Amino acid sequence: MAEAASPRPLDPQVADLVARIKRANRPPYWQYTPQDARAFHEKASKVLEIAPAAVADVRDLDIPVGDATIGARLYTGMEAKEPAPLLIFSHGGGFTLGSVEGYDAVCRMLANGARCKVLSLGYRLAPEHRFPTAAEDVYAAWKWAFDRHARLGVDAARVAGMGDSAGGTLTAQAALRARDDRLPLAAQVLLYPGTSAWQDTASHRIYAEGYLLDAKTIQWFFNQYLRDDADRMDWRFAPLDAPEFSGLAPALLQLAECDPLVDEGLAYGRKLADARVPVEIEVYEGAIHSFYNMGGALRAARQAHRDTVDYLRSVFGTSNVT
Repeated sequence: MAEAASPRPLDPQVADLVARIKRANRPPYWQYTPQDARAFHEKASKVLEIAPAAVADVRDLDIPVGDATIGARLYTGMEAKEPAPLLIFSHGGGFTLGSVEGYDAVCRMLANGARCKVLSLGYRLAPEHRFPTAAEDVYAAWKWAFDRHARLGVDAARVAGMGDSAGGTLTAQAALRARDDRLPLAAQVLLYPGTSAWQDTASHRIYAEGYLLDAKTIQWFFNQYLRDDADRMDWRFAPLDAPEFSGLAPALLQLAECDPLVDEGLAYGRKLADARVPVEIEVYEGAIHSFYNMGGALRAARQAHRDTVDYLRSVFGTSNVT
């Protein structure tokens, strides 16, 4: 898929959902304080999600990250066999919103579907903790998980990273660092990640308003997270600017066609392909940013879930586990 030149039509289910949300006339996030935006986001995110499934085990953990700790939740899928594959999940929310609890249903689905364990990370949020805190928290948690794989009942040769939106950014930068530190990352799954220092692509212009994630909200998120514009030049924020992509773990990019971030997701996929990194790119026609979390309402989201699970089963070798 080439970079967007004009708006693409929304999937009919997505169009109906967007119209209903517009009629509700809720204020955009940038009109809230960060704390109030978090509270609203936690309530709103439950409305459209899939039902949380039973899993074999759930444990809340504290993970040391430098001189602090972050909360995390470890899920064990119903058919996971120890030592199990591990998926390390970083949630989205513009580095400002989101939580482990808000992604509980998605992580349960992934644990059961991929027959693995899922470690969901509650990294510290902005503006209380600005760049590079989230990036450092996520990568420190990755190293912690690799170091303690035996205690966690995990096969260190079958560890993948995954995240959506800002969590995709955090996953991409952690995968780059894992390569440099020779951590044996098996794969990375990036859901509509932010990868660029500047929001100047065609898709940012075309989908700037009317597609739920608007341009003002994106900048509001970055104003919470970044200390100044110099932080934009750091590839931990903008993985597209990393100096080298060869040797990275194989990647699945799952992108939404009608999303301001789609062009930079495609650009990241090209960078990986040019560096001969095995990469699969799925662009979901007529879908919007954050659609993956709307599986209770959208067929496209449920298809994306199946695609993720199929990819992870292939990577983990769990397709035929009985």
